[in-house]
Amino acid sequence: MTDITPLIKRSLVDQALEQLRQRITRGVWAIGERLPTEPELSAELGISRNTVREAMRVLAFCGLIEIRQGDGSYLRSMTDPLGAMRALSHCSLEQAQETRQILEVEAIGLAALRRTEQDLHRLRAALGTSAALYHGELEAYISADLVFHQQLVDAAHNPALSELYQYFSSIIGAQLRQTLNISPRRQAVFDLHTALLDAVAQQDPERAKSLCRQLINEP
Repeated sequence: MTDITPLIKRSLVDQALEQLRQRITRGVWAIGERLPTEPELSAELGISRNTVREAMRVLAFCGLIEIRQGDGSYLRSMTDPLGAMRALSHCSLEQAQETRQILEVEAIGLAALRRTEQDLHRLRAALGTSAALYHGELEAYISADLVFHQQLVDAAHNPALSELYQYFSSIIGAQLRQTLNISPRRQAVFDLHTALLDAVAQQDPERAKSLCRQLINEP
């Protein structure tokens, strides 16, 4: 019985979330507007107040609403980042590559123009760690490689790009597990990372973007 109860509870919360998200998407409430109270939502949705409360906490965690203690809940955004994450988790290898082409290539072009000496110091250290792990255990290398690529994007000094890439990094990791699950790994693929960092260091955005495209398209 104890194993079943959480599943039922989660299902009820999911139903509540779906109904609330539909109302947000349809524009039932404007951004900044105070939402109905828990008892009102409970009556409207036909679910318990506890279920409504849990659903509202999830929406607050997602950044869609703001819960003000003693004042109620207010709509903050109509865009649900978890929806984007669900779409990312179901994308194919080809779709992941296309998304990387749009996001990472342009970010690295900016990084080549905006990188600082501190950025280069961090990038060289991260690349050194990756180099030591490239021919070893796959998961250890992937973790190090994701750090290097995140720091490349961070060197663009655009917080929005950095945040988007961080969301996307789990999909890149899954892509790498497919493409690098071979032995021995081709050294020429890793050498593209070195050439890419050189292009960023030399502030050559077009060469950096070209190398990044080549790296993403490697089988």
